[in-house]
This record gives sequence, C-alpha cells and structure tokens, in this order.
Amino acid sequence: MIVVFVGTAGSGKTTLTGEFGKFLEKNEKRVAYINLDTGVKTLPYTPTVDVREHITVEELMKKGYGPNGAIVESYDFLMDYLNEYVEKILELEKENDYVLIDTPGQMETFLFHDFGVKLMENLPSPLVVYLFDPTILRKPHDYCFVRFFALLIDLRLGATTVPALNKVDLIRDLEKIKRYLEDVEYLSARLKLDSSMQGLLAYKLCKFLPEVSPPVRVLYLSAKTRIGFDELETVAYEHYCTCGDLT
Repeated sequence: MIVVFVGTAGSGKTTLTGEFGKFLEKNEKRVAYINLDTGVKTLPYTPTVDVREHITVEELMKKGYGPNGAIVESYDFLMDYLNEYVEKILELEKENDYVLIDTPGQMETFLFHDFGVKLMENLPSPLVVYLFDPTILRKPHDYCFVRFFALLIDLRLGATTVPALNKVDLIRDLEKIKRYLEDVEYLSARLKLDSSMQGLLAYKLCKFLPEVSPPVRVLYLSAKTRIGFDELETVAYEHYCTCGDLT
C-alpha cells in the first residue's frame, strides 16, 4: 500500500509520517519511508529513499539561490532521477506492507511541479492523505474550502484523496468541527446566512459538493496522541480492497 501525505508547511506531514510508521511497525507491518523534501534538515524516521542524497535546498542556497528559487531548482534537478525513484518505490511496495511518502514542506512544489505529478502518475493506486491544520477553520466558508481543495488535489494528482484534520488534540470542540465538515446540509444552511461574496460563493459550491465528491470520509488525526491511526489504517486497507467504500 502506498500512502502519500500532502499538506501545507506546518500541517504535520513529517511528524505524522514517522508516528504512523511506528504505529504500523508496532502492529507487525513492514514499512518503507520515502522522503521527497529537499529542504528538510532532520527527520523523525529513517528514510529508505531520500531525495537529499541527490540535492538539497541548503546546497543550492550556498550557490546564491534564494529559498524559493532553491526549492524549484532542486525539483528541476530531480526530474533526471524520476524513473529511478519510481522503480525504487515500486520495488519497495512489493517488499513491504506500507510505503509511506513524505512530500515537500511547500505543498505547491509537489502539486504544481512536474516531478510530483509525474511521480504520482506512475504509482499504482496511491492513497493521498491531505492534511490541514485546525487553525485554518475560522469561518464556515473555510470548511467548504478544505473539502474542495481535497477534490482539487484528487484532480491534479489523479489519485484518491482523503481530507484529514491533523492536530485534533489541540481542539476543544471537535464535534462542532465534525458537523461542519461532514454535514453538507448543515454547512450550507450556515453559509446561506453569510451575505458576503465569500459566503455566497461557498454556499453555491457546497450545494454542488455532493454531486462531485467521491465516496470518502474525513479523518481526524493526531501524531502526538495517535488519535485516528486505526481509522487511517482502515481507510488505507479499504482503498486497496476491491469492495472498499471510503465513506
């Protein structure tokens, strides 16, 4: 099973990759780790495949690149090794129960650069877990945004994408958040009360959501307490089961 973690900087991708891997290993699963972040300094897991063996952002910055330029240049450079990475990941999938892929800290690098897109195109049925931080959920239209952003990731990468709220151990009223994320009718009713342009747009989008949303459910995770790890493992299993339904 190939599980790919994507999300904005600070959403907890790397920490979750390490902790979920330890959780799986404790349950006697064979796990391989793939690090695709050229800018990360330290990792909480030992990568089986590490792009930093070929290039790092730090090396490029020493040559005069700025941070953003170094990130883009590093993945331009890695395009020459794309087939090598695909072959290694496919081999690791045969040898392990899980292959966990930790993507760049800057999510747009993976989503908008050919390296990430072409890598995903060559992997067999990867499951993408889109991590978002609870701090982004301030207003009703924010909930609409994260649901549709998961769909856009699915569209861009051509892979089933499951939205996952990370760091739930920091949330006081999780049930309230769950209702907004899971009950489209309730969210639409709340958005209908918002007279702003954002509210109107979100309302129209959310009314359309049931027609375009694939059969997936939202995950609620915490790398710190391992809340939701059982559910994440179940979703991964269902994804690879011919009769699986991610609702």
